[in-house]
Amino acid sequence: MESRSDSETTSFLSLSAALSYGIASMAMVFINKAILMQYANSMTLLTLQQLVTTLLIHFGQRMGYTKARAADMSTAIKLLPISLFYNANVAFALASLKGVNIPMYIAIKRLTPLAVLIVGFVSGKGRPTTQVTLSVILTAAGVIIAALGDFSFDLFGYSMALTSVFFQTMYLVLVEKSGAEDGLSSVEIMLYNSLLSIPFLLFLIIATGEFPNSLSLLFAKSSSLYFLAILILSLVMGIVLNFTMFLCTIVNSALTTTIVGVLKGVGSTTLGFVVLGGVQVHALNVMGLAINTAGGVWYSYAKYQQKKNKPPKQISDIEAHRK
Repeated sequence: MESRSDSETTSFLSLSAALSYGIASMAMVFINKAILMQYANSMTLLTLQQLVTTLLIHFGQRMGYTKARAADMSTAIKLLPISLFYNANVAFALASLKGVNIPMYIAIKRLTPLAVLIVGFVSGKGRPTTQVTLSVILTAAGVIIAALGDFSFDLFGYSMALTSVFFQTMYLVLVEKSGAEDGLSSVEIMLYNSLLSIPFLLFLIIATGEFPNSLSLLFAKSSSLYFLAILILSLVMGIVLNFTMFLCTIVNSALTTTIVGVLKGVGSTTLGFVVLGGVQVHALNVMGLAINTAGGVWYSYAKYQQKKNKPPKQISDIEAHRK
């Protein structure tokens, strides 16, 4: 009876983490697009997000709201690659959003699950089942078909999004490994990520020439209530997205997190055709989206069957987090 209760609790936590990440990720795409239409200095925006994250976690620790352990140098050095890959992913993603419309941006980012599968296999994680492999390939095929119908092709934007896919794949795999092996919580990974990011980002905004003009422009635009509202929303949702993403990756797996991103993209793509200026509809977009959705549903079914057929002992083991 106790084992059954533990299993139900674990399943609820896994589902909650996945749903929370899906909702936060979907909202963040539109929020970022909205603010970048008003304020193009993406690196300064990312730096502000990391500063706010660090301050909130610090005050949460001081007031007893969070249980994150104090940062130590050895763990920080170990997590440095995660921070570098994370910031590279977000930086390239924001750069791509300047020239790529939301449906196509989401379509390109849906290539991440395939990349995670390849990296996992090469790193010795084991070969996924045939159904899982085929479902992710089908999802990727839908992405390519949808992208072929893009009337506003932007080579720079596409290359930025594809580069973002690579960095997102690397940091998700590293987050999964760090959370499982080192026992780090999502809040602790967020804290280390923010602390390690700030010096790197400060260097970038100076090297790229964004600073100090970006700050003066930020203060000037803050007189607009609309801009101020979406700026605050962007900073808050950046924290929520990071927390739910790290939590989903630790509780489930890197591949599950990317598939959740694929599934939430169905709703985001549909809204993207009409929100924030919209895009011209093409038959290939609709066909690609349908194929992509079929791949996502197939994957969900394949993972359910895989978990159902596993012996109870294996499910309770730490490897259950690495399916």
